[in-house]
Amino acid sequence: MIYELLVVDDEVNSRNTLTTCFPWYELGFHVCGQVSNGEEALAFMEKNIVHVVLSDISMPVMDGIMLSKAISENKKKRAAIVLLSAYDKFAYAQQAMKYGVKYYLLKPSNFSELKEVFEKIRLELDTIYDTTTKVCGKDEGSIMDSIYKYCEENYKEGTLVELADRLFLNSSYLSQLIRQKTNKTFSDIMNENRMQQAAILLQSSEVKIYNIGYMIGYMNPNNFTRAFRNYYGMTPTKYRLNRGGK
Repeated sequence: MIYELLVVDDEVNSRNTLTTCFPWYELGFHVCGQVSNGEEALAFMEKNIVHVVLSDISMPVMDGIMLSKAISENKKKRAAIVLLSAYDKFAYAQQAMKYGVKYYLLKPSNFSELKEVFEKIRLELDTIYDTTTKVCGKDEGSIMDSIYKYCEENYKEGTLVELADRLFLNSSYLSQLIRQKTNKTFSDIMNENRMQQAAILLQSSEVKIYNIGYMIGYMNPNNFTRAFRNYYGMTPTKYRLNRGGK
C-alpha cells in the first residue's frame, strides 16, 4: 500500500527539496501535495486523503504546533505527524508530544534520519491497516461483495467515504483494494450501475429522459447525456429508439 504524504513548509526551496530529493516511493509514500502553512494543510486534508504530514514548526498563519493540535482533535482526519525545526529546543518537542507527535527532526535533516523515521512510520501504518481489516472480520472477497451491493443500492448519491464508514475501513485502503481487484475505480463501478439503471428506465417512454438523469444522480441533463454517450456510444434518445421504448 502506498501512503499519501503532505509537505508543509513556508519556504518554497525547502518544500521542493523535501519533495523531489528523497525517494519517497521506494519507502511506500507518495507526495500528494505541498502547502505553505498549517491553515492550508487543514484545508487540503478536508478534500484529500493524507496519511502523513511532514511539517515545519515555524510558519506564518498557523505553525506546526497548532497544526498538530488541530489534527489530533479531528478524529476523522487523523494522520501521523513529523515536525521539522531549525531550532534545537526541547520545548518544541514537548509541546508536540502533547498532541501525539512522536517524530521531531532538526533542519536540515539528512537522508539517513528521514529514511529511519519514515521506515518506522510505514511499519506503523501497515499495522494499522492490517489490523483494521482483521478487526472487521472480513476477507477481501466479502468486502468486494459489499462494495458491489452498495453501488447497486446507492448509485444515485453513494460515496466512497460513506461506504468506507459502513465497512469500518479506511477509504484509501478501500480505493486501492477496488483498483487491485477490478482494475477499476469506485467511480467506475458507480457509473456502471447508473448507466445500467438508466438503460432500464429508457425502455419506458413514459419517463422523460431529463428525469432519468436526475433519478440516477445527474442534476444537469447535459452531463447525463454526455456520460451515457461515453458509456453506450449513443445518446439516451437514440438508445430509446433502438430499444423500442414503450
